[in-house]
Amino acid sequence: MQRLVFTIVALGIAGTAGAQAPALRVVVRSDLDATRTEEMVEVPAAALAAIARPADLAKVRVHDDQGRELVAQAVDLDGDAAFEQLLFLADFAPRQSRTFTLSLGERRVWKREDFRVYGRFVRERHDDFAWENDRVAHRMYGQDLETWDLEPLTGSGVDVWTKRTRRLVLNDWYMTDTYHEDHGEGADFYSAGRTRGCGGSGIWRDGRLWVSRNFRKSRVLAAGPIRLVFELDYEPFDTGGASVAETKRVTVDAGRNLDRFESRYRPYRRPGQGEPEVTWAAGIKKHPASVSRFEKAQGTLRTWEPIEKNGSFGCAVVMAPAQLLETVEADGNHLAVAKTATGQPAVYYAGFGWDRSGDFPDLAAWDRYVEDFARRVASPLRVEVQAK
Repeated sequence: MQRLVFTIVALGIAGTAGAQAPALRVVVRSDLDATRTEEMVEVPAAALAAIARPADLAKVRVHDDQGRELVAQAVDLDGDAAFEQLLFLADFAPRQSRTFTLSLGERRVWKREDFRVYGRFVRERHDDFAWENDRVAHRMYGQDLETWDLEPLTGSGVDVWTKRTRRLVLNDWYMTDTYHEDHGEGADFYSAGRTRGCGGSGIWRDGRLWVSRNFRKSRVLAAGPIRLVFELDYEPFDTGGASVAETKRVTVDAGRNLDRFESRYRPYRRPGQGEPEVTWAAGIKKHPASVSRFEKAQGTLRTWEPIEKNGSFGCAVVMAPAQLLETVEADGNHLAVAKTATGQPAVYYAGFGWDRSGDFPDLAAWDRYVEDFARRVASPLRVEVQAK
């Protein structure tokens, strides 16, 4: 399976000797004939062994070719107190190669204004899990909402909060509890309900979509400042004779309108049967006035729809074209149906853009963004670590 994630190639690692603190040179190359802004560079801990142990990766400082220090984030996804990778953001001109210097120093404590991603379990709002970056905000529904007296809701779709600010607003909006009204920063104008919302997924089997109930457990694996990673656990649900449990991992990067979704289904088989592939679907709620577009060759499904008295917005799903089978309409959704080998995660990207955010004045601008995003995913950065 082709992973839609920015991969790396680590070549030629060596240490340095002498009185000067050791440093490494990281050469990052873009093969794309287009500008890439705020691209996430991923460097594995093993490639940095000459200057830092995995446990000390948070002390690594990153400087660009102009000598400016960049915000860097060490990531530990399995909770073993040893970081697996170091992240930083950088811009690239078409087919540009850039060099960065990494060295070990004192751990830098980032300030609140350095954080561009955030997410948490929202117990006070019927067990939501909500997340955002400096572009968009979302939430998914937890267990308590299923039995809320005023408005019980069972659904595993992705809800949308439109934003017109780069500021992180999640906590403020929950605190004031007026986020259905736009006070100048955006609002919750969208209702996912029992649909897939903007990027929810499920199992496609026997010509129908099978979906889970609300999530039961959540955990944050990486909390920023430039990448948020969290997981949601779903109890087993019926998929037409097979019971399937799901863990959904979501990766949220600064500066992007689309997040990475990764669902692991277990087990995926009918009693007494083994199946080599999982057929699944990710989708978008169908609005009666929306326009949709499907491009199989680039692996994209997108919509554009009006928001009553509040402009228009588009939603998109991006996945590996080799896995994409077809698009269908079911249960009030546009669905992109794909296949993944059993035991492998179902991976796709999903997100949205609002015409009042300042980034997408019209449908043409949204189309350009989705097409550019798909090209960037299909052409990962190449990373080479060298002795300095």
